[in-house]
Amino acid sequence: MAWMIGIDEAGYGPNLGPLVVAATAWRVQRFAPSAGRNAPPTDLYAQLADAVSSNSIDDRIAIADSKLLYKPRGGLRLLERGVLTGLEVVRGQAATRWQHFWDATLADPAGHRHRLPWYVDYDCPLPINADATELADLRSTFQTCCEKANVALVDIRARAVFPREFNDLTDRYGTKGAALSHVSIALAKDIVKLLSANPQSPVPIHITCDKHGGRNRYAALLQHHFPDEWIETQVESRSASRYQWGPPERRTEITFRTQGEAELPTALASMSAKYLRELAMRAFNEFWNEKVPGLQPTAGYPVDAKRFRAEIADEQRKLSIDDRDLWRTR
Repeated sequence: MAWMIGIDEAGYGPNLGPLVVAATAWRVQRFAPSAGRNAPPTDLYAQLADAVSSNSIDDRIAIADSKLLYKPRGGLRLLERGVLTGLEVVRGQAATRWQHFWDATLADPAGHRHRLPWYVDYDCPLPINADATELADLRSTFQTCCEKANVALVDIRARAVFPREFNDLTDRYGTKGAALSHVSIALAKDIVKLLSANPQSPVPIHITCDKHGGRNRYAALLQHHFPDEWIETQVESRSASRYQWGPPERRTEITFRTQGEAELPTALASMSAKYLRELAMRAFNEFWNEKVPGLQPTAGYPVDAKRFRAEIADEQRKLSIDDRDLWRTR
């Protein structure tokens, strides 16, 4: 047996709204018992093919890079089919409200959203575009498929970094790429700690992260977050950087790779991060539209973010909203 963890982000580029990093964790079996304890984990797309697809061309749950499944005018249905179904399997109950989803994913442990006026009183019902009955059917099919494959989705969690904290992190670490790496590795550490405490451990843990921009070297960052371990560098290249630590019976391996979403756990993490980011922007846009009637919504990316910022400037001053709580400087 092994654990598989996938980690990805949404909202790295915008000036408005949070950066969101999400992770999914799975209990899996190996390709073959003779391959040894540290052999690569199974291909979950193959194992769960009856319920899961890497595209959206049939009735199965589409789990893929969120960029393939979500377009601004296409709605949130495909994201909700995967993310809300998976989260209900993990938590044992459906996330039926906006605030409930944030709590269920543990995305805001310090409660920063409760100090931002566009989130305080917001709590729309979920799902937004999917049908609740449809999600119940998908959950049943997915659970049955996982049981047959001896696979289990054990956790979906996220970490939202709102503008003030994002600005603080980039000031501290020098670049937003370094800030993203620190947040992602800290989330990985939380899940590794959780899985290592599981009575079914010690077993190997395989972590896949989508690469962080042009960074190829992560050893020092990993050593910072895992100070009691000796981080061993396996390979560092443009396509993938891989590291290992720990004794053979609970060896942990982490790979930062291009197109990490090709692996199912990282794809579902991508979808979870994007869905949470879109929920955050939905609340943000509705708040400002009430203050500035006729205001066109924004996704927060640089060019349009400047337009939006200029159009809300008068209201921002009236409400005494600190620019550091609104605008990401990098």
